[in-house]
Amino acid sequence: MINNYLQSLAKFGIKLGLESITNLLSILDNPQKKFPVIHVAGTNGKGSVCAYLSYILTESGYKVGKYISPHLIDWNERITINNQPISTEKLEQILTEIKSKIELNKLDSPTQFEVITAAAFLYFAQENIDIAIIEVGLGGRLDSTNVFDQPLLTVITSISKDHWQILGSTLSEIALEKAGILKPFSPVIIGKLPEEAKTVIKEKITELNCPNIWVEPSIIIEENLSKNYNNFAINPPQTKVKFMLPESKNFNFYELEYDLPLLGEFQLVNSAIAVTCCQILQQKGWKITPKIIQEGMRKTRWLGRLQWLKYEDQTILIDGAHNEDGAKFLRQYVDKFNLPLTWIMGILSTKDDQQILKILLKPEDQLYIVPIPDYDSIEPKYLQSLAFKICPNLKDAQIFDDLFLALKQVNNYNNNQSLIVLCGSLYLISYFLKNQNCVKQS
Repeated sequence: MINNYLQSLAKFGIKLGLESITNLLSILDNPQKKFPVIHVAGTNGKGSVCAYLSYILTESGYKVGKYISPHLIDWNERITINNQPISTEKLEQILTEIKSKIELNKLDSPTQFEVITAAAFLYFAQENIDIAIIEVGLGGRLDSTNVFDQPLLTVITSISKDHWQILGSTLSEIALEKAGILKPFSPVIIGKLPEEAKTVIKEKITELNCPNIWVEPSIIIEENLSKNYNNFAINPPQTKVKFMLPESKNFNFYELEYDLPLLGEFQLVNSAIAVTCCQILQQKGWKITPKIIQEGMRKTRWLGRLQWLKYEDQTILIDGAHNEDGAKFLRQYVDKFNLPLTWIMGILSTKDDQQILKILLKPEDQLYIVPIPDYDSIEPKYLQSLAFKICPNLKDAQIFDDLFLALKQVNNYNNNQSLIVLCGSLYLISYFLKNQNCVKQS
């Protein structure tokens, strides 16, 4: 029922705007008003910040709702309480209730995203959660999650060019959309932003009189630099880092060292954002201790982002890397290993394929191009031609009709000689995770 009903709404597409979601929530008795919220926006890093916060607050003993998008395996994973997905039975029950109320009140049909968002809020209200961590779907200002009058905290993790067809072609325009989640007098925690975006956010902060904290990345104090990645699927590398005190007129912060389980340099700022949020909550009376932050951070898991997995005989690295910044962080990470690279890649037609390939490809890399099933991905032959144009000294660029045919080729011929990286789209990662037989990160 879940997939059939939600897929039937896909034809209504993406409709940015708050009128439809406001009407829908109204007939559900405004469940979003029944719990405090941390609202998280940003081009990259939203999901991992939400994951850190959810694990830390769960470790504190609170009942913590988390709503994220998209999902990688099934709809249930978008809606969790204490990191446990909503049951299929409960999600069916809530969607049935929403569907009947839409019909009873003769509402114009909402979009798929509006319905699953409303389902999350209704579930959280019914379960009497203590706090919800809500990830923005797209942009911020007109996103269906932007229905909270006074969030406990708002977060902007990062701003770079993505979804420019909808959000605007300049960083200033994109920043203005992200800044739409800021509310009068609600504290906002901000990651590292380009100057152009920073100017826009500062103007909005002044306009709304928001206490604001600009986070510095944590610094590495101990790192596993092993180049032997073959056991990373079972024992992923961890890094010990130190939280750097942000400047603030409104809050006091304390130093903290913690183990960082998620990979990539960008997690230095994402984790610091989460620590900053928790230290602010602590000062607002929430029962969070340094030890709880450390333990919650250590336990955090986030599927499909710089994650090592075992697939048949090969250890592979999977990551979405579907925009310019994501590609930069991925290339930065794999360069640490100083190994030949085999990229298995598919890219959606809405993405900046040229920029992604420019950042990822280097001479002697090997590229296997695959389609993304059920989505409008870039024509593989065009991508092959573009790859050779951008990087003429590629070792090879082959086209496969399916991801698993490319993986079979790798398994037959690679013999662990090159580092295998599956990337380019979270929907491609989703297809892999739904269909593969691998040992997942513990």
